[in-house]
Amino acid sequence: MENEMQNLTKRNLAIRIAEETGLTQQQVVAVIQKTLDAIVDSLRQGQTIEFRKFGVFDVRERRQRIGRNPHKPDQVVVIPSRKVVRFRPGKTMKEMFK
Repeated sequence: MENEMQNLTKRNLAIRIAEETGLTQQQVVAVIQKTLDAIVDSLRQGQTIEFRKFGVFDVRERRQRIGRNPHKPDQVVVIPSRKVVRFRPGKTMKEMFK
């Protein structure tokens, strides 16, 4: 019951996969890290990453906008445009959370 309330960390994921596959935790951590590195590198290059039934990661440009300091509402700040990573869940995941 206690494990259900915890966040899933890379370590917890590695333990879980190691128990199910018979691989060592170190091997699983290495594979997870290589996977994450490949995802980040692909996103950095502007590529879209698609995992069927799971979801899609892509990079979008967030437009420049005007912001206000909540402590000084009359003070206007220009927030520059920037790139952000977006995740869109796949069909199977969407159906799980309806």
